Amino acid sequence: MGASGAFTVGELVAHAALEVVLVAGSGGLDRTVVVPRIQKPGLALTGWPEQLHPGRVLVLGATEIDYLSDQPAARELGIATILASEPACVIVCRGLEPPRELHSAAEGRGVPLLVSALATADFIVEVTTWMAGRLAPETEVHGVLLDVLGVGVLVVGKSGIGKSETALDLVMRGHRLVADDVIRIRRQGGQVTGRGAGILGHHMEIRGLGIINVKDLFGIASVRNSKKIELIVELHEWDANVEYDRLGFDDQFERVLEVSVPKVRLPVRPGRNLATLIEVAARNELLKHQGIHSARAFRDSHQLAMESAHRDEPVLEPAAE
Repeated sequence: MGASGAFTVGELVAHAALEVVLVAGSGGLDRTVVVPRIQKPGLALTGWPEQLHPGRVLVLGATEIDYLSDQPAARELGIATILASEPACVIVCRGLEPPRELHSAAEGRGVPLLVSALATADFIVEVTTWMAGRLAPETEVHGVLLDVLGVGVLVVGKSGIGKSETALDLVMRGHRLVADDVIRIRRQGGQVTGRGAGILGHHMEIRGLGIINVKDLFGIASVRNSKKIELIVELHEWDANVEYDRLGFDDQFERVLEVSVPKVRLPVRPGRNLATLIEVAARNELLKHQGIHSARAFRDSHQLAMESAHRDEPVLEPAAE
């Protein structure tokens, strides 16, 4: 388990969708950002710094620039206050010209001063989304990730147990491969998403065949680049000494980057069609999303039948003496 940790202001400048240009403070492009939230100065422009946090991306819109332009007596205090909080950078939106004093102070303190052509609200949405993705916790696991009937299924198990072969069978049935071997998982909000890691891409290693290109063999519709992980299927060798779940009343979960993901364990033995079982597991997960739990519904109906039968039993009168 890990996280991408931080990014530099230089990386932010390089993100084309933000439409930012550097106008001062180039010496601070290596400043790092570790919190995916922006900062608006608010009352800090009047000299009240308590709400400011160091290391944040500080955003100035038209209101803040108008205030600094119209209040020459307070301009120096406001600029000094916001820069004293050591922001990672200061970004002026709407393509507005920063006050000359802000330009000079940012250059002097080595704080990057940027100008974005985006409207303030649009910039905040764009940069917040980008930072959340850039700083999202992530980890890597060995397995195969597939899109089975719209359900993101992560198949895991020890090396050689048949993960790739099972995935290939599912692809031949019309399901889609996301990645084989190393899966990079990232948490965003309350969900985890997986994609391929490294150079393998949409290739698979099949013992006896070697490396195959799934997209070339089965077409572009057989692959996708990423998928939310909604079900974990763990394959393991059949063990007669292990008590396997035969009823399915109680759901199992696995914590992935602090997110609970439904999980099923499938024992592997000759004669078991794993692709069919995984497809059924995905269908069953879809039913659960709709509020239908087959095992529990069977249990409840069985219980009602037993109670009904008990009520209908005739009451035996005691034998006459």
